[in-house]
Order: sequence, then structure tokens, then C-alpha cells
Amino acid sequence: MRFTRRVKQRHPGSQREAAPVRSAGHRRSKTPKAHEPGPVPEHPTLPPEPPRFLQMERQVVADFRPQMLGELSRRVEVETEQLRRQPPICPKAGCGRTMHRRGSTSTTQLTLCGLLTIRADTFRCEPCKTRVRPLFDRLGIESGRISGGLARLMALLGVVVPYELAAQLVWILLGFEVNAMAVWREVQRLGAAYEAHDQARCRYHNDARTPCPEPESAPDVVLLEPDGAALGMQRKKRKKRTGSAAETARTTTPQPSEFREVKTGVLMLPAERTETSPGRRSVLRRVVVTCLGDADTLFARLWSAMCELGWKSEGTIVVIVGDGAEWIWNRASMFPRRCEILDFWHAVERAWEFARLHFGADSKATADWAHALAVDLRAGKVVDVITQLRGLQCGQKETRELLEKLISYYTANASRMQYDQYLRLGYGIGSGAVESAHKQVLQARLRQAGMRWSVRGATHLLALRVLLLNGRWEDLDRLGRPSLAT
Repeated sequence: MRFTRRVKQRHPGSQREAAPVRSAGHRRSKTPKAHEPGPVPEHPTLPPEPPRFLQMERQVVADFRPQMLGELSRRVEVETEQLRRQPPICPKAGCGRTMHRRGSTSTTQLTLCGLLTIRADTFRCEPCKTRVRPLFDRLGIESGRISGGLARLMALLGVVVPYELAAQLVWILLGFEVNAMAVWREVQRLGAAYEAHDQARCRYHNDARTPCPEPESAPDVVLLEPDGAALGMQRKKRKKRTGSAAETARTTTPQPSEFREVKTGVLMLPAERTETSPGRRSVLRRVVVTCLGDADTLFARLWSAMCELGWKSEGTIVVIVGDGAEWIWNRASMFPRRCEILDFWHAVERAWEFARLHFGADSKATADWAHALAVDLRAGKVVDVITQLRGLQCGQKETRELLEKLISYYTANASRMQYDQYLRLGYGIGSGAVESAHKQVLQARLRQAGMRWSVRGATHLLALRVLLLNGRWEDLDRLGRPSLAT
């Protein structure tokens, strides 16, 4: 039986028409309301002046900076008078005569307080014809250069952001107008100083003749995670002669850039790993070591860092977590007591790569199979997993080759895949710390769009960036700044 809605008859004089008959399932559509435009937005304007307190702060700094510069100049004069009372001895070997004052010269020094004029005495040894200015040696300054305090702040900005942006920040934060080349120069000089110091320390600790006292409180276990990441490098321009032999014009042909691997290692202590949330752990302290060189250089620096930290003794177990690269395992033998662990996530990623090709990239079977394999690996059933992989039947040649590589990879690293034991001992099974270090050391500063580096420029910047990430930036205060020519 069909039911219809009954229409009510209206008075003939009514202006409203009768509603049409609709079926029971029909829904009345709503007529959209016309958009009512609001008031025209006004153009935003800034206040005419900064806040009053901000103006007062800046005015106080501007007013008292000349007084600070005057006090700094007075203290330099005190040092000058002390040197005049005690003339220097000739530094030439075998001389030892007292040098005599032969006038003075004025120089400028750009300091945190402003541009400082310094008048330094010149002393001369007549028999040796040697000239020195002991005030510069005593204060650790150079004629017509940037002061040490300002140079270290400029280098700090250049380590964090690109040089062009660092030069702008020097103006905004310190009120000094410098260019990007000035920031680059200070980064290179301080980076060269610390790199030379680090290399000397590395040679000291890796020399067999160096005494190695046992630390009193060496840790029982030290975690070590080495890895490598590519960095874009500049290729030298090739010069070629054009025209006849009589012509001397030369043209340069730019060559495509190449890549070099930056090797990084992270040292940690298991006791300093805390569980911030269920299943998620965080590291309270880590020591980052990096170099633009070969694997031997990295492991030599890791050994040196362990000696400096007091983390090395005969009973210390070094737990090495790696991604399976041969250069890691080939150098692990330098630690007498060690535990080698294949990174769990790299092992699972190999399985995912095969599953996508065998079952299909977006199929549910891929996720189910890979998840089940990961659960077995985490439980330490690596032998059962290898047996399961050998029983798979693959039709395509490419799939069979990838399966054979996966089986070989698991078989070669089976002794490094006892993940249930590692978790029970608290060692950890992932190399997330060194992956994070790559992002902070390289990607955040050296791998931005279009960046290409020279070997010297990258080495010096890496040295300072690692120094900053390790919380040791104050070590630069005790290092000089060598000339770029050396």
C-alpha cells in the first residue's frame, strides 16, 4: 500500500502556494543563505615607538659603552707600564740579552666595547737584530684584528647558521657591522686551532709509549655507535689554455661536485639512559666524535675520547651498535672486550625491502609478514627466521636475488642479532643516537640547499660544531687563533 502526504487546501486569497507532494523518503533541501560581507579590514600598523623600557635598555648600553671602552683602555695601559719596568729577554736561542725599547706603534682592535686604540712598545736586540712587541704576546692580540671575545661570538654564530645570516646577527645582537667573510675567517681560525689540538691529543693517546693509568671509576659498559653520512664537496676547477702557445689566457671549467663521507661516532653510558615514557628512552649525556676522513681516524679519535673521559679500563665492555658496514666490524677488534650488535631497524628494513617486492608494495600481506618477522627477531629467533626465509619460493629472478642477499646478510650477522639478550642487559638494539647526531652535526648546518664544501672549510666547521654539541665551547678560550696562511 502506498501512502502519500495529504495537502492542506489554502484560501484562494492566500499568497502562499500549496507545498508540492513529496515522497516519504525525500528530504527538503535548504536554500543557502546569501553571504553577508563584513566590514572592510583595516591595514595593520605598528606602534610609532618601541616600548619605553626597551628604549631605556638600549640607551643605557649606548651610554655606558664608551665608559667600558675607557676602562678597557686603562687596563691595557697598566699592562704596558709593567712591561716597561721589566724589559723582555731576547727570544733567540743562545742570546739571552736584555732588549731595549725602540719606540712604539699604534694599532686598533675591534672589541666588544668598541674600537680600541692600543699603543704598543717595540723592543729590539741590537746584536741579533730581533724586534718584538711583548704587549701583543702578553695580551694575546694581533695588530688591526678582531678581539678574542668578539671573534668567538662571531664564530659561534657562524657555527649555528650560514655565514651571511651570521653577519646579520652580529649586527642585530652586538651592533657591529661585519661581512660574511669576516665570520668565515674567525670560524676557520678557531676551527683550525681546535682541530690541531684534537689531532695532537689523538696522537698522544694512540701512541703505544704513552702511559695509560687505570681510572678509579671506569664504567663497566660503554655504548659506541659509529656511522657515516655523505657531504657534498667542491671539486677543483680545471684550468686549460686556449688559443696558440703565445696566448696566456686561461679559462676555468667548473666540474660537478663530488661527495665524501663524514664518519661520526657517539659514546654513551647505559646507566645514563632514562625512560621518558613507556617504551621510549632518552640519553642524558652523549659525546659526539666526527671527522672528514677514513674509518681509522674515527676509531682513533673514539679511543682518545674514551681515554680523556676515563671510560677505558681492562674490564670495560664496549658495546658497538652498527648498521652492518664492514668498516665498523673490521675495526671493532681494537677493543679487547666488546659486544657487537647489528642495528635492529636496519635488519628489519632489509626484510621490508624484500617483502615489498615479493608480496606487493601496498598489500596487507607485506605488513603482516614483515611485522611477524620483526617480532621473531626481537625475541632472538634469528636461526628460525633464516630457516623460514630459506623455505620461501620466489618466482621472479629479481626477488630470488634479493632473498639470497637477505639470507646472507642475516647469516653473516647472526651472532650480532641476539636482541633478547641485549635488551635484557640494557644495551639497546638501535643506533638512533648516531642518526640524531648526523642530523645535528651535518644536516642542520652543512647539508642545506646548494651547499658545497672544501676539505679545509668542512673540517674546521665540523670541529667547532662538535665542540658546541658536546658542551665544551669554553675550551676555545684557552686556544689561540693561528693565521690562515699556516
